[in-house]
Amino acid sequence: MIENIYFFIAPLAAVISLVFAGYFYRQMKGENEGTEKMIKIASHVTAGAHAYLKQQYKIVFWAFLVLVIIFLFLAFGLKVQSTWAPLAFLTGGLFSGLAGYFGMKTATAAASRTSAAARNSLDHGLRVAFRSGAVMGLSVVGLGLLGVTLWFIVLTVIHPLSEENGSMHLLIITTTMLAYGMGASLQALFARVGGGIYTKAADVGADLVGKVEAGIPEDDARNPAVIADNVGDFVGDVAGMGADLFESYCGSILATMALGAAAFMGDLDMQIKAVIAPMVVAGTGAILSVFGVFFVRVKSGAGQKDLLNALNRGINLSAVLVLILSLVIIRAIGLENPWGVWGAVVVGLVTGIVIGKATEYYTSHAYKPTQEIAESGTTGPATVIISGIGTGMISTAVPVIAIVVGITLAFSFASGLDFTNISMGLYGIGFAAVGMLSTLGITLATDAYGPIADNAGGNAEMSGLEPEVRERTDALDALGNTTAAIGKGFAIGSAALTALALVASYMEQLKAGLFKNPEKFLDFSEKTHSSIQDAAFGDFVSYFGINLMNPIVIVGIFMGSLMAFVFCGLTMKAVGRAASNMVDEVRRQFKESPGILEGIVEPDYARCVAISTRGAQREMLIPSILAVGVPIAMGLLCGPAGVIGLLTGGLGSGFILAIFMANAGGAWDNAKKYVEEGQLGGKGSDVHKATVIGDTVGDPFKDTSGPSLNILIKLMSMVSIVMAGVTVMYHLL
Repeated sequence: MIENIYFFIAPLAAVISLVFAGYFYRQMKGENEGTEKMIKIASHVTAGAHAYLKQQYKIVFWAFLVLVIIFLFLAFGLKVQSTWAPLAFLTGGLFSGLAGYFGMKTATAAASRTSAAARNSLDHGLRVAFRSGAVMGLSVVGLGLLGVTLWFIVLTVIHPLSEENGSMHLLIITTTMLAYGMGASLQALFARVGGGIYTKAADVGADLVGKVEAGIPEDDARNPAVIADNVGDFVGDVAGMGADLFESYCGSILATMALGAAAFMGDLDMQIKAVIAPMVVAGTGAILSVFGVFFVRVKSGAGQKDLLNALNRGINLSAVLVLILSLVIIRAIGLENPWGVWGAVVVGLVTGIVIGKATEYYTSHAYKPTQEIAESGTTGPATVIISGIGTGMISTAVPVIAIVVGITLAFSFASGLDFTNISMGLYGIGFAAVGMLSTLGITLATDAYGPIADNAGGNAEMSGLEPEVRERTDALDALGNTTAAIGKGFAIGSAALTALALVASYMEQLKAGLFKNPEKFLDFSEKTHSSIQDAAFGDFVSYFGINLMNPIVIVGIFMGSLMAFVFCGLTMKAVGRAASNMVDEVRRQFKESPGILEGIVEPDYARCVAISTRGAQREMLIPSILAVGVPIAMGLLCGPAGVIGLLTGGLGSGFILAIFMANAGGAWDNAKKYVEEGQLGGKGSDVHKATVIGDTVGDPFKDTSGPSLNILIKLMSMVSIVMAGVTVMYHLL
């Protein structure tokens, strides 16, 4: 049993998060839904969102069923995997799916209520939208942390932490729990890729035909694709982003637990402390996120700056309190080098802030880079696209340097500036990821707030509400665009740190594979001059030939880099094909029913929703198969050295490519909004049309391919970890 009393902070925090998620949901449901027309429009969006989610979960069910059968064979047939891994894998997917469902259900119900609240005041609209977004944030941290802590409790009962075998059992427990992370990763892949294809097919169709060809405003009820576009906001930016960060959140905790178990192998007392510490720090952050939510509010007459300050007040308060209490908790738990580990937590939080601010600078139209993209529209759409690509490439510098410095400092602090103490250094990197995500409950709330505010504005426009209401929803929407861009940068940064921690955990999984079958590796002592039980991290690296002079490692690096670009290409082309079908459908409806543009005939919204749904489900299969299949194939062909190369190449190229695509897309989007606010000729001008085309190109960059790379680099790591037993035993080279 678990005797360390501090551990129970984590499950308690999970329950508190879920209780407040339920409280905010009931509070939102008690708000006024608005006029009859507002309710009708919201019902179209709700029906479309739930139809998509139902279809996606059907496909996810079959994918999970196939993989569970494979894992059962590996566990009970080949005996190269824990017998509990298949169930852990299932629960990871289930909890991630539940978080997405709760977030989607809340967001779709909140949009019209936010519009209705904005009729009273800006503060009322902000509170409804933000606290509805908090349901997503708190559901993610609550369910994620609950799943992790429950599995830890169950597995410690199955594998008791006795003095005799406790140290080995703890290694088995933490490596088995990583299967929970793979379940979350696979669910995230379907949510992110499918949701990204759906939302951008609808968005591109609505913009190209509605705004550019027909000349009607955004969110105009005459546009047949407008409901599909609104549904896409929830599908991609609520369910998709939630699943992405659920995976990062759980992955960072699980990887750090595994690294902690490995760092103190043989010292059971310190090992237990190192394993529970990331759960406790994450739990503390979850509770303080709830606290921060209540500080997000503004006074009447507030401007854009006041709105942003209100969100920052809640986030910053939570972050400062996490820093203070995490030091108290780490010292109270009794971890070795507590100041160094706490330093890693600080590094993680600061790195996240730096990446967020850099993203804001390169994507917000309040700053020069995006304004320059808009100004390039005076010479046509080609220069808008060229300028946006250049800005996106330059924007990678600060996030990459921040991650590099963060990794170096976290490793240095946790290892006590001893670079030979690799195990503790890697534990520090894992803790930096935990630190960055410790306030996820409120940071994800600010991100989920964005699509709610966006849909509230669309609902107000289509319902013909008073101009002052639209002004308020526009202010909330503009704030949402900024928080969404920052959120994407935050998600990419956390993915990079989490993926690096997972790569390190892969080495621990290989070690566990050797422990299970020592008779198969009798040459280990010969090659490393150490027994498997007493081997250090460097001994396993040496045994598997993981160095840059090994051509297999180089092959893996090239394949990992290739995966990032192939994956992006597949998702980009998928959006293109699905958007083409949407464009054809909108044109058909305008041609066959002229009364639509006159406002006397209601468009066939459901048909556009169905086109996006079918396109997303069909197009996400090949990228998903590649993401799961390539790490398995690399392991069977090239062994652990090839897999490490694959993960390293995928992480390096995928991280930078994801930042480039997300920031370029965000800058194009806000360059268009800069013109729409009256700059450079305003709406309807040639510059506006040029920036709309730039925004259309950027849509799949920022909302499909870029964010999907987060999932790719983490999922490849998770698949490799779960299949490590097979890789160790059966690789060809």
